[in-house]
Amino acid sequence: MTPISDQPAVTVVGIGADGWAGLGPAGREALAAAEVVVGGPRQLDLLPAECAGERVAWPSPLRPAVPKLLAEHAGRRLAVLASGDPMFYGIGRALAEEAGPAALHVLPHPSSVSYACARMGWAMQDVDVVSAVGRDPAALAGALHDGRRVLVLAPDAATPARIADLLRERGYGPSRMTVLEQLGGPAEHRVDGVADTWSAPEGDPLNVVAVECVRAAGTPRLPVVPGLPDDAYEHDGQLTKKYVRAATLAALAPAPGELLWDVGGGSGSIAVEWLRAHRACRAVSVERDPVRAERITRNARALGVPRLKVVTGAAPAALAGLPVPDAVFIGGGLTGAGLLETCWSALPAGGRLVANTVTLESEALLTEWYRHHGGELTRLAVAQAVPVGSFTGWRQAMPVTQWSVTKPAE
Repeated sequence: MTPISDQPAVTVVGIGADGWAGLGPAGREALAAAEVVVGGPRQLDLLPAECAGERVAWPSPLRPAVPKLLAEHAGRRLAVLASGDPMFYGIGRALAEEAGPAALHVLPHPSSVSYACARMGWAMQDVDVVSAVGRDPAALAGALHDGRRVLVLAPDAATPARIADLLRERGYGPSRMTVLEQLGGPAEHRVDGVADTWSAPEGDPLNVVAVECVRAAGTPRLPVVPGLPDDAYEHDGQLTKKYVRAATLAALAPAPGELLWDVGGGSGSIAVEWLRAHRACRAVSVERDPVRAERITRNARALGVPRLKVVTGAAPAALAGLPVPDAVFIGGGLTGAGLLETCWSALPAGGRLVANTVTLESEALLTEWYRHHGGELTRLAVAQAVPVGSFTGWRQAMPVTQWSVTKPAE
């Protein structure tokens, strides 16, 4: 047996809608022995009287309260209740970040995703999961592809109706929806329907929404690779066009967890497609025009990446205080005093900088930086076939000069 002094400081017990009856012996023993049990009110109500420890309900907002609660109950036998699997969109992550993994003993319960896939007959590895718990449900838009299956973790009883609205707005009204309530518990219930005609009344707040995606006729098909159609964006002409955008994202080379500064955001297309590359990618779009900044936010929500942070202000001043970037894209304002210098200084070794321009003045500046720092200087020219009377000819877009470079070690 592990000595008391060597045992983890916090036991995290996953619990389902089946409550105490669904817990294994280890979970029951930990909760019965705890001097303090922390959890949501619904979870705490599932415990029997034999769990005699002090019961503490999580305050709202939850995440900022974690350090204080851990400090208040340090030295006591502390158990934390979590819904389902604590390490899957659960409190386990916050506890691990604050207390360290070694301080935790995690006893997982089947997650709502496991139950939902079992009820729907879906292979879990083939399902996309979107959490709307404490997050913007607009992220669902990024998972909408014809034939895909998506599970939405719902924070309340109103979520299914909001999901149906979003599906209709994004052109996925024919999608089938199944609301799975109280999964694994004695009151388990399901409601089936189609987003276009969804009219079910609000049910239980403990629910998961299963979506079988069907794209309506005429709805644009949005690929997962960079280079979305230009008309996927709301813009006023300040938009990095499709083919140049695809080349720019290839040069920026997004990877999971990395942060992009999109300087001179315009319509936000570079930051949006950076974020669509992976759910762990992060981005800040800096735009001095407030109207365009609001437009960037709308584009991010419409294309499923509401996590894009938009800063309204002129660079380089607006860059002060931002987290260190892994990559920087400069799409406008290159000749502004100190902009290139500030962006270059902010990059760590190995960071990438990509700058695009169509003007001779900015091209001369990029040429000078290319001479000093190397990298690649590229001319991107795109021509499209257009009618010329009864014939067809080429219409040349303005060529774009692109400088891309990786910052070397000092």
